Amino acid sequence: MPHPHLPTTESVVAAIRAIADEQRLEVEVTDDIGADRTSRRTSSGVFAVVDPDGSLPHEAYVELGGSPSLTVRVYPEDDAQVTVDGVQFDDVPRDAVPAFLRSVYGGLAHVKGRFFPPGWWLVVPLPGDETYKELVLVGLSPWMSARVRSKKG
Repeated sequence: MPHPHLPTTESVVAAIRAIADEQRLEVEVTDDIGADRTSRRTSSGVFAVVDPDGSLPHEAYVELGGSPSLTVRVYPEDDAQVTVDGVQFDDVPRDAVPAFLRSVYGGLAHVKGRFFPPGWWLVVPLPGDETYKELVLVGLSPWMSARVRSKKG
């Protein structure tokens, strides 16, 4: 299922703000604008503000209040990093960020455990057949513990 296109960093931030309003969550946004301020711009020259093509890159870091602790770093390269209770999901497409957040806040995100090899996985299903899952490297937070799904045998 294709997600609505979000062409700019600001459009993603606006979509995140709308979800925060729906969920009644506080939101704090930090913007980094210019090639000299964004985190992935290693190829830009010293004191270069624009990219070689003349564009002005815009990166944003969004922190949402409430439980689970959730942050989103939106990169100018059309992707984002979403962190849920310390578990990082890298390379989430910019257009999928709103669906990702709705899955987390809508109760679809869950934790699966395995005996061998042992470990816990945070699973975030999106509409369609798109699913993100990451290994939980730290202990389970109270929010994650409440979302553990046991495997029915």
